[in-house]
Amino acid sequence: MTLFLGLTLFLVMLTVWQGIKIVPQQQAWIVERLGRYDRKLEAGMNLLVPYIQRVAYQHSLKETAYDVHEQTAITRDNVTLTLDGIVYLRVTDPVAASYGVSNPIYAITQLAQTTMRSEIGKLTMDQTFEERDALNLNIVQAINQAASTWGIQCMRYEIRNITPPSTVLQAMELQVAAERQKRAQILESEGKRQAQINMAEGFKQEVVLKSEAALTDQVNRAKGEGEAILTVATATAEGLRLIAESLSKSGGQEAMNLRVAEQYVDAFKQLAQKSTTVLLPANTGDTASMVAQAITVFDRLRDGGGASPLSLTPSAGPWGTGKSGS
Repeated sequence: MTLFLGLTLFLVMLTVWQGIKIVPQQQAWIVERLGRYDRKLEAGMNLLVPYIQRVAYQHSLKETAYDVHEQTAITRDNVTLTLDGIVYLRVTDPVAASYGVSNPIYAITQLAQTTMRSEIGKLTMDQTFEERDALNLNIVQAINQAASTWGIQCMRYEIRNITPPSTVLQAMELQVAAERQKRAQILESEGKRQAQINMAEGFKQEVVLKSEAALTDQVNRAKGEGEAILTVATATAEGLRLIAESLSKSGGQEAMNLRVAEQYVDAFKQLAQKSTTVLLPANTGDTASMVAQAITVFDRLRDGGGASPLSLTPSAGPWGTGKSGS
């Protein structure tokens, strides 16, 4: 009797223990009663009726990443590409995820692959590299439209690798090398062009500065020559004024006669040095008459007679022509 009671108590405790279910945080369990959906268990401790109620499905409510296996796709310009990716999913409705599709993860990954092939076929090979973000967004939208009744939401999709054929890779490498060489040549030509422009600008500035310097030099020279002429004229006028004052004083006339005689004799002495042919007066040995003739010329000019050079020729003595020795 005691053994029977002990066994009964053990079975009751085991049954009660089987009916206690502890659900972790960020998980949802689906309970069925006699094979039919009954309720959804939230995080914490829950009680079930053993052998009548059972946990049929367990879903994690966290965002989870799943690999999308490598596949081939043909672009619009008939280039075969090999692609793979990764999809981020989150269960939003555990009931729909349990009864809407038999294997939700497999269904989502297959839908991602087919959608990727469809989107790749709309683009050229170059566009697949340039518009990767737009391609990822289109795949996410297509998955969410189909998975809305499955209780699963696609958070994001990322294309991980895009591998073109080896021949296309070689062509792309050659294209990149040619593009870089083109940019280098353009930069070099731009540098030469800028250098020539700088040299031309420097030559232009040099010419302008030289012309301005020449203009300044000519102006300064003209000013200097003008000031020199003015100074000489002023000095000449002052000298003439002093001579006039000296002539008006006592003894000035005699001094003037002496000075004229000296200059006349000196000029006569220099005649033979200027040319090989000279005209000499007949009385070249009479110095007194030559001095008297020079004084007569000065007196006529002073009195304002206005005599011509022919009238100033001395009447006494004929002129003769002579040749000086060379």
